[in-house]
Amino acid sequence: MTMPKNIYKALEGIVGPENISDDPAVLDSYRYSLAHTAIHLGPFFDTFTPRGSAVLLPGSTEEVQAIVKLCNKYRIKFKASSTFWSAQGYPSEDNTIQLDMRRMDQILEIDEKNMFAVIEPGVIGATLQAEAMKVGLNTHIPGAGCSCSTLAGATSYFGSGPSNLYGGWHYDNLLGVEWVMPTGEILRTGSLGAGCGWFCGEGPGPSMKGVARGFIGSKGAMGVYTKCAIKLFAWPGPTTLPVEGIVPAYKTSLPDNFKAYTVAFPSWKSWADAVYTIWDTGVGYIAHRQYSMFGRDLKFAMIKILTDPTKTLGDLEEILDDPEVQKITEESKRDFQIVLAGMTKRDIEWQDKALDEILSRTGGWKVEAMNEPEINKWMLLYLIRLGHKNLNLVFGGSYDGCFGLLGSADFGTSHVEEAAEFKKRWEKRGAVVEAGGDCMMGPIGGQGGGGTCLWENFTCFDPYDRDSIEGTLEFFDACTELGLERGWGVGMEKWNSQARGPDGRIAPKEERDRIHLSAPQPDIFRYQHKIRKAFNPNDLGDAYYETLDDS
Repeated sequence: MTMPKNIYKALEGIVGPENISDDPAVLDSYRYSLAHTAIHLGPFFDTFTPRGSAVLLPGSTEEVQAIVKLCNKYRIKFKASSTFWSAQGYPSEDNTIQLDMRRMDQILEIDEKNMFAVIEPGVIGATLQAEAMKVGLNTHIPGAGCSCSTLAGATSYFGSGPSNLYGGWHYDNLLGVEWVMPTGEILRTGSLGAGCGWFCGEGPGPSMKGVARGFIGSKGAMGVYTKCAIKLFAWPGPTTLPVEGIVPAYKTSLPDNFKAYTVAFPSWKSWADAVYTIWDTGVGYIAHRQYSMFGRDLKFAMIKILTDPTKTLGDLEEILDDPEVQKITEESKRDFQIVLAGMTKRDIEWQDKALDEILSRTGGWKVEAMNEPEINKWMLLYLIRLGHKNLNLVFGGSYDGCFGLLGSADFGTSHVEEAAEFKKRWEKRGAVVEAGGDCMMGPIGGQGGGGTCLWENFTCFDPYDRDSIEGTLEFFDACTELGLERGWGVGMEKWNSQARGPDGRIAPKEERDRIHLSAPQPDIFRYQHKIRKAFNPNDLGDAYYETLDDS
């Protein structure tokens, strides 16, 4: 539907003619391919999120507020996004205004003494990290990678990643927020709301973090966050990362106060015991089950390829036939990666000895092949910067997560083999990449530096092959049924795919209600329904803000 000329002109008056467009070609560039979902609707490669009615690039909070107030006047839905990582960054309904926040990309302040930064939506993790390191600080990089918006992860989505262990995930790190609410009013939360600056998200001003974020963030469906303060943490390394090598084998050499290891265990019980002891001891800077994303049977062969610029995916089968690679693959079946960072020489020495003692008590070991200098330096850069997220797509061109077992270390380890064997049986059918079943990656630590692990079972497939798409969808449905049968609840395969329903719209209400009712605490979503009605009376956001109205 074409936007009425009077409304277009009013919006143009807010952002300027160079920052608005309703050209169909431009609007189509703001659509997300949904090739792996709604196959039955027609050509399996021709399904996208809805086309917006216009795209705007606001340059200030004042412009955002004026846009939102105009949307309320004419009852027009709007959707803000910063770096467009997933389908949920795009409109889920027709005739929605897309706000592209990339012009608001300033780091407004880095408070070295109080260890926080004030940022706009377009600031990505890599930029903030580079600036923070200049003053001896670091920022958490979420699992989506360093090219994603820090503000979006902190205010509007999950924000979990490898540095949860020491730095805390983005929800922990969110301080003051400037929020253009769905009505167009501006709310400044925490200490900012009391005129005391950005340093605290919970007071002495109003604490609205839970209302603003809700369950893993409102995903752009409840107004626009135009600024936020994000907590930083200590960086005992150089002011710039000394990057070496060529694509994809980038690596870094850091001083002796940094150590990177892959540690492995004889059983899942010993794996969990080591994790609990690491949390209790306070050892570690970064911890993640990272390279399992390539699959239990493929991960070390992939590391050999990715650390050698002369190798390609075409060498995978030959490398897998190498007996030494097979030995290391078996040795690292139950593993995770950990980076130690010493604030002093004595600190790193103590942490190293403490880790050795933890491994001794649990029967674990350091995988020596991962200590080979070129591999180790590559791993160090990968985990600190998370600049290799294109590798999520390297096997088939697309991927999604299933199961997503979130809970204590014992919870995941109790079910990982069953989930892995289930996936392995489906891999044999040929629709998804055959990687050994266990492709479960995720952080070793959640809120408060411990307490939870996440097991996202990567599923890679070809989005331009009908059999691969249909087989993946069938597999995801089977995962959901298994999760419900075992009491794990609906997995990531449904939480993610609800954003990609028929015709590119969000899944029907009946399907969303089924997901919400299967959650451990469905009342969360009932309360969010009440919050939505109170804070968004004109219903101008989309349904990505998770609500349950089953009254």
